[in-house]
Amino acid sequence: MKPLVRFSDPVCTEQYLDKFIMSEEAGQMMVLYGDSSDQRSLSLDDTSSTEESPDQTRLSLETTNDAVPYIGQRFPTHDAAYEFYAEFARGCGFSIRRHRTEGKDGVGKGLTRRYFVCHRAGNTPVKAANDNKPQRNRKSSRCGCQAYMRISKTTDLGVPEWRVTGFMNHHNHELLEPNQVRFLPAYRSISDSDKSRILMFAKTGISVQQMMRLMELEKGVEPGFLPFTEKDVRNLLQSFRKVDPEDESIDLLRMCRSIKEKDPNFKYDFSLDSNNRLENIAWSYASSIQSYDVFGDAVVFDTTHRLTAFDMPLGIWVGVNNYGMPCFFGCVLLREETLRSYSWSLKAFLAFMNGKAPQTVLTDQNMCLKEAINLEMPSTKHALCIWLIVSKFPSWFNAVLGVRYNDWKAEFHRLYNLESVEDFELGWRDMVNSFGLHTNRHIASLFALRSLWALPYLRSHVFAGMTTAGHSKSINAFIQRFLSAQTRLAHFVEQVAVTVDFKDQAGEQQTMQQNLQNICLKTGAPMEAHAATVLTPFAFSKLQEQLVLAAHYASFQTEDSFLVRHHTKLEGGRKVYWVPREGIISCSCHQFEFSGILCRHALRVLSTGNCFQIPDRYLPHRWRRISTPSTKSLQNTHNDHTERVQLLQSMVSTLVTESAKSRERLEIATENVSILLSRIREQPICSQGVRELSSNQRNI
Repeated sequence: MKPLVRFSDPVCTEQYLDKFIMSEEAGQMMVLYGDSSDQRSLSLDDTSSTEESPDQTRLSLETTNDAVPYIGQRFPTHDAAYEFYAEFARGCGFSIRRHRTEGKDGVGKGLTRRYFVCHRAGNTPVKAANDNKPQRNRKSSRCGCQAYMRISKTTDLGVPEWRVTGFMNHHNHELLEPNQVRFLPAYRSISDSDKSRILMFAKTGISVQQMMRLMELEKGVEPGFLPFTEKDVRNLLQSFRKVDPEDESIDLLRMCRSIKEKDPNFKYDFSLDSNNRLENIAWSYASSIQSYDVFGDAVVFDTTHRLTAFDMPLGIWVGVNNYGMPCFFGCVLLREETLRSYSWSLKAFLAFMNGKAPQTVLTDQNMCLKEAINLEMPSTKHALCIWLIVSKFPSWFNAVLGVRYNDWKAEFHRLYNLESVEDFELGWRDMVNSFGLHTNRHIASLFALRSLWALPYLRSHVFAGMTTAGHSKSINAFIQRFLSAQTRLAHFVEQVAVTVDFKDQAGEQQTMQQNLQNICLKTGAPMEAHAATVLTPFAFSKLQEQLVLAAHYASFQTEDSFLVRHHTKLEGGRKVYWVPREGIISCSCHQFEFSGILCRHALRVLSTGNCFQIPDRYLPHRWRRISTPSTKSLQNTHNDHTERVQLLQSMVSTLVTESAKSRERLEIATENVSILLSRIREQPICSQGVRELSSNQRNI
């Protein structure tokens, strides 16, 4: 027999046990475990059983286990015998299952003999192929192992008991070591207390992997040493989903009504089919509606996921806030993906948002959804998520291009980032010729839809940076939080709420960390210092990059505009139009329209024209430090007070930045701020309106 297979990593062990089949020479390693109720014969009968004494028993694994079964060993019940043999098997490196039972003829006589066998005993018969039923292509772990223990019922002095009458411990397969055998299903179990804990974690929206790590920490065990695996947890969660869909729909509506009673600003809508069954349902939270009011210029409507447990398409509306972090706008569950259902979902979303449509919406390549957007949001620019397109490239082009795949992908990204439509179309033609892709249907489809995904066609529309790889990853990770631990459908609304609340709290912490960062001015220009007091650190860093690059560009005034080009170039460049009296500036690169951040070309012209502050309209509300829903809702009634608060926040930000540059400055600032704070607290609060406003500002 070959040496035992060893694993140092528990995760690798589980993957090995679940997926890998060894060659016939090494013996088939366990992959799938048989049903404990299986009654197929092993040819274990009185004639084939060896009546062995302890001295005659040969083990296929050396063991220090003293509790070895022996002929004549007695047990009060057959369950006690099973537990004893199971413990012995665990120490040896295998598990057991109940096999054949035998009893006397006659009513009421009961069992007289039982067989317990190795989990790899017997052979699974080959199933007949059925064209109408998909076959599961997986191998059985059974390999005809003959190891067993037989017990028989006897009655001495009127007291029934069970005695070992047959035992053999020869195995025709490798046995597992103690740190591996625990992964066998027979030894994996989830206690009731652990089940309750898992379900509680599931409601918070954390992933199964995170659940495992938390429970390892709580129990103080090494990673991978819980008495159950991630697969067991997923199966447990799946078992709670197997409920009547109609009952689930009723519970879901009840849950929405319950949330509405507690929070009148919570919004939801639903539709019923002709049989009064739930067809579609959409909802949004009060904080999401407020966030959309400020950050709803560009929205991702992701419809690529499903609630697996209920086989329902899921749509999630997501945006980006002023600190560059994803923010949740709404959610919809659909029974099917049709033009009718997508139109319904878009109408519901617009109703939640008081009829305000986004300027831009990014989606997957879905023709029904595209048509629905054209119908329900005719003024909205529809674009395709580039990261969803790129994710399909390996399956589309890897086999076609072979070793040239990476070169083609690099060329695709170069074309994607071009500024000129003419350059893109000429470059695309050259790329198709160079890589021989004239007849490729995916290339043809991409080119036909180029105005929906290629940046040269989209730069004049607002995207708030959501086409970048960093934003796409953070948005996808944000969406995955909703899908990480699906339980009951009725709980999904709560789960999303918990996830949104968790993200909001995490976002507040990141916001605070950003605001406390020591902002370093790199150019010394007054425009830079001014922008640092107005924009969030995230937005300021983007503008600062452009300010630094602007110093490398030359500006030439023409009759009606400025020509701006890199100092190393002798021709080409960007046209910048500037009307100083009206404070209007625009560039042919359209970066401000695309991202909300002025480009290096426009900043160079402003600097040349002795402009010491960026015009207010080019420090957009969505990127400002105070661009929050609560501030927005108070602008109409408290303009003067809000402006003073804005000024104070800018001063405080500058104070923190300057004070952090040295210990002496920090000591002076701390001392004087303490004195000032004491004086402020002595002042009375004059009116209820100001009190409410202050409360709102504290929540910013």
